[in-house]
Amino acid sequence: MEKGGIMKRPQGFDPAPPPVPKNATVTPIAQQKPPKPLSAAPATRELRAAKRERKIYERGEVKRFTRRARSRRRLVVSGIALASVFATLIAVAVWSPLLALKEITIVGANRVDAAAVHEAIDGQLGTPLALVDLDRLTDELAAFPLIRSYTTESVPPHTLVVTIVERQPVGLVADGSQFAVVDPAGIVIEHVATRTAGLPVIAAGDASIGNPAFASAIEVLLALPPELLAQVDVISATTKDDVTFVLAGDIQAVTWGSVDRSAFKARVLATLLTTQAPTTRVEFDISAPDAPVVRSR
Repeated sequence: MEKGGIMKRPQGFDPAPPPVPKNATVTPIAQQKPPKPLSAAPATRELRAAKRERKIYERGEVKRFTRRARSRRRLVVSGIALASVFATLIAVAVWSPLLALKEITIVGANRVDAAAVHEAIDGQLGTPLALVDLDRLTDELAAFPLIRSYTTESVPPHTLVVTIVERQPVGLVADGSQFAVVDPAGIVIEHVATRTAGLPVIAAGDASIGNPAFASAIEVLLALPPELLAQVDVISATTKDDVTFVLAGDIQAVTWGSVDRSAFKARVLATLLTTQAPTTRVEFDISAPDAPVVRSR
């Protein structure tokens, strides 16, 4: 025993094995089978399956994120192709002699001479339909006072349809020894040597909308129903508030007054006319239509 009370183990000394229970069976170490090592096959298969799933997922994500870009490319390519087709069609329509103007059709010419209109505008025959000069056409048609407006329609391959809206005469204005046929705007349509049947003479100064008396006379004529308008012989006005007119035969006269409530005045006058024989010389004063007056002339 050394100092400190610690006993040193002598060399070659082995501790005694633990006691063996009486009923235990002892197998020598040499005869014991070593434990089986853990198999790596299941782990490898799971790893491979995980890799495959990852690749499939990544491919799907790539397709998903590039689908929009592919769609944009397809749209761009389609747009370029369509633009090229349209450009080709436009070039053919504008420049190709296959669509040149060869025929002009005039529609709506009743009082104006259609042949004269055709002759005035046929200088553009042979021009491609898309290049017809409409400003030039307007200048050429301006030579016809009867034409108020017009529209054009291109009918491929060779036809231009010109639809005319004529000015409608509303009355006559004395012009020296002649009469000027005017429309509601005061535009002179034509001059005639004698009165035109069915058109009243307008005695209201110069034929101009700038003239208040003339404008009032025109407004009254436009308010009359056709059957009553046809009976007006002469309509007069010196101001915008003193319109009067004489019916055909110079037997009956009408004091209209201002243009206020013209539609109502026209109905009142139509009723009053039924109360008098056409041969009775009377004057219908409807300047105050709520209290009309019928007096002898």
